[in-house]
Amino acid sequence: MNIRREGVWAWAPFVVLIVLATIYIAPFLVQVVNSFRPDADVVREPLSLGIGTWTAAAYERLFTRSDFPLWTMNSFIVTLSVTLGRVFFVSLAGYALARIPFRGRGLVYALFIAIMAVPGVVLLIPKFLVINQLGMYDSYSGMIIPLLADAAGVFIMKNFFESIPVAVEEQARIDGAGVFRIFWSIVLPMSLPAVMTIVILSFQGSWNELSHFIVSTQSTELTTLTRGVAQLASGQLSQGSQFPIKLAAALLMTVPVALVFFIFQKRIMNVGAGAVKE
Repeated sequence: MNIRREGVWAWAPFVVLIVLATIYIAPFLVQVVNSFRPDADVVREPLSLGIGTWTAAAYERLFTRSDFPLWTMNSFIVTLSVTLGRVFFVSLAGYALARIPFRGRGLVYALFIAIMAVPGVVLLIPKFLVINQLGMYDSYSGMIIPLLADAAGVFIMKNFFESIPVAVEEQARIDGAGVFRIFWSIVLPMSLPAVMTIVILSFQGSWNELSHFIVSTQSTELTTLTRGVAQLASGQLSQGSQFPIKLAAALLMTVPVALVFFIFQKRIMNVGAGAVKE
């Protein structure tokens, strides 16, 4: 009897995980299925997972009768630029705070921590004023440059750099390597797990960014996926619900972020990569 009871309790965590996974995945399945159904069927049975009449009209309409390709191109331009730039700049800042002694280093680090506690919505109006004053409003530069710095990224890189033994850098310094050479050729390759973490966070954050693009642009030629899909949700294409089109756009928008995560997730989990024992 005890053995049977222990067996039941052993399976209990798996049952809970299955239930939670089902609750989490069910809306996504509804989204996928309904994006391939006619609008009338979706309105009549919005939670049905059965496809009575299969159609790709929603996807065809997205690519032929909307600016979805333009939105996608703008999102990729901004996201790739922000990701590459942020990885470079937060790595430099993190290395400086972790390894280079200078007056006020503790104060600078404290300011970075304080910035992480400030809600982003509080900075929207000051951000608009600065972008407009610098002449970057309604341009790619106004969309990209303000997103190149990230306090959380600096915090992650600084902590990871501090976990790398100083002896590695001292040996390179004896061989005549300068500060930037040590950072670029030795320390940064050893920080691959942290770099991959920044890549995913930067890609996901800039791809899904909306509020910053609202205050930095107004031209339809610079509309990103987040703004475009929001316009679709408000009925931009036509009257009626148009649920399949909205669901198709949202589904396609999630694909790049999911691919980036699945490609780099193993490198993120490998937190011991590059570690050297002293």
